[in-house]
Amino acid sequence: MKTAIIYASKHGTTEKVANRLAEKLRNEGCIVDLFNLRSTISPDLNRYERIIIGGSIYGGKIQKGLSNFCENNKDKLTEGSLGLFICCMLKDKAQEEFDNAFCEDLRCHSSANGIMGGEFIFEDMNFVERFFVKRIAKIKSSISDIDYKAINEFLKNL
Repeated sequence: MKTAIIYASKHGTTEKVANRLAEKLRNEGCIVDLFNLRSTISPDLNRYERIIIGGSIYGGKIQKGLSNFCENNKDKLTEGSLGLFICCMLKDKAQEEFDNAFCEDLRCHSSANGIMGGEFIFEDMNFVERFFVKRIAKIKSSISDIDYKAINEFLKNL
């Protein structure tokens, strides 16, 4: 099955998850193309039988470019096989952030919805980002909490 993984990644965590998904799908014999909307143009969705969309949460919201992509392509995204995921660190708000990240039409159509954990990599953040992470998340240094079990569960549901 030809699959497009379309994502937006600012500091690289969502890209790590997208690459992990792609690796596992390729091991199953799938053809997978990856598209980071922050650095590449939008793919031709007609070329794919399955589409996976993923992004990370900043300040309670998914990246605007990813949100715009989903809104502009909603009709096509609800035609075929679809999976949706987010990367976020605030576990107590994760489901709410997922629901806010993707419209109801996409969430209802999707066969796999994933909350993949996340990372706070202080070395990649600017001063303002570090300040807010320290204040809101009460984290004082870099931490990685990617949920590999959630990735595997996502693939089973896909």
